[in-house]
Amino acid sequence: MPAKPSRSASLERKTGETAIRVQLNLDGGGATEIQTGIAFFDHMLTLFAAHGFFDLTVAATGDLAVDFHHTVEDVGLVLGDVLDQALAERKGIRRFGHAVTPMDDALAAVTVDLSKRPFLVFNVPEVTIGSAGHFDSGLVKEFFRAFTTRGGLNLHANVAYGDNDHHILEAVFKAAGRALSQAVAMDARVTAARSTKGVL
Repeated sequence: MPAKPSRSASLERKTGETAIRVQLNLDGGGATEIQTGIAFFDHMLTLFAAHGFFDLTVAATGDLAVDFHHTVEDVGLVLGDVLDQALAERKGIRRFGHAVTPMDDALAAVTVDLSKRPFLVFNVPEVTIGSAGHFDSGLVKEFFRAFTTRGGLNLHANVAYGDNDHHILEAVFKAAGRALSQAVAMDARVTAARSTKGVL
C-alpha cells in the first residue's frame, strides 16, 4: 500500500516589522506550540488548532511596542501560505465546512469554502479584550482577511449573539477550526477537485 502523502507545510517570513515561522499539519491531533508575544492571540490560535485537530507551531516576533496589528496580520499571511501549500492541488477534499459553536453566552457560526477564490465576510460585533494592551475584533478581522487571502478560501463568520467579549472571539476561533477541519477532510467520493470545472 502506498504511503499516505503528507499534508503538512512550514514557512518562515521576515520583514522589517515581524519575523514569523509557522508549521502546520492538517492531519494532526491538535498539538500546539504557539508564541507570538500576544497572550490572548496565542490562546485563540491554540483553540483554533485544537478544535480543528491541526498540529500547529507558530513562533512570531514583531513590533509590539508599536501595536499588535503587524504581528497578527503577518501570522495570518503565513498561516494562509502554509495551508495552501499543505493542500497542494486540493484533490479529494470535501472543500466545504460549517460549524456553529457556543461559548457560554456567545454563539458563532463559521462557513468555509476552499475554493481558491478568497473572500471574507465578518459579521462580528466590535469587542475589545483589555489585558496587556488591547486585542479587539478589528485585529481578528485583519487576521482572517490575511488568512483567507493567502490560503485561498472563502470564509463567513457570523456571531448571532453574545455578552462577554472574550467568549465572542473564542467562539469564532473554535468555529473556524471546526469548519476548516471539515473542509480539509478527505472524502473517498471525491476523486479529483470537488468542482464541476475539474479544478479549484
